[in-house]
Amino acid sequence: MEEHGHDHGYVADKEAYLKRLRRIEGQVRGIAKMVENDTYCIDILTQVSAVTKALQAVSLGLLDDHLASCVVDAARSSSEEGEEKVREASAAIARLVRS
Repeated sequence: MEEHGHDHGYVADKEAYLKRLRRIEGQVRGIAKMVENDTYCIDILTQVSAVTKALQAVSLGLLDDHLASCVVDAARSSSEEGEEKVREASAAIARLVRS
């Protein structure tokens, strides 16, 4: 969902997020290469686990930025808008916990 006219909480750390995501992208390409080269299953699973943890770290960082910026700003703006942002954050947390 795109919010028009609002800075997103991650804007200050955008370059750091992009750097981390590019590193993860490289790890995923490395995993594909491992599969192409018939690498031992456990070695592939180890790399998948590393990528999963890296994506979780990005997710938690984005969530923290969202809570500290978007949710706080919305709560200051109006209780209704704040409640909506809290519901969105709760739903995002539920998705992260299920994944």
